[in-house]
Amino acid sequence: MDLIQLRRKVIEHQANLFHEGYLDDQFTQLQKLQDESSPDFVIEVVIKYFDDSEYLLSNLTRALEQPTVDFKQVDEYIHQYEGSSARLFSLHQLKHEYSLQQDIRAAGGSIPVMD
Repeated sequence: MDLIQLRRKVIEHQANLFHEGYLDDQFTQLQKLQDESSPDFVIEVVIKYFDDSEYLLSNLTRALEQPTVDFKQVDEYIHQYEGSSARLFSLHQLKHEYSLQQDIRAAGGSIPVMD
């Protein structure tokens, strides 16, 4: 697949993700922060999300394993996790998007930004 076809495929895929509700304006804002000086900005944000999720879920597990569960603390962890999760799309969609972006970069192109 040539670079033009890959870029077109990314744009179509992103449009579908917006239509299906996996992406929203926050994704567009993240993309606009990505430039030549930080070409992996969106990817770095998503990796940070997964790192934070692992930390929150670990804390949640420990809190639930206590002899006396502090439900206020459990609620805070759940609220933090729900807030983070609501802002990002599913892992499957992320993997596909990342794969398309890597293909474009390998072909010597840059990632198209949706307007």
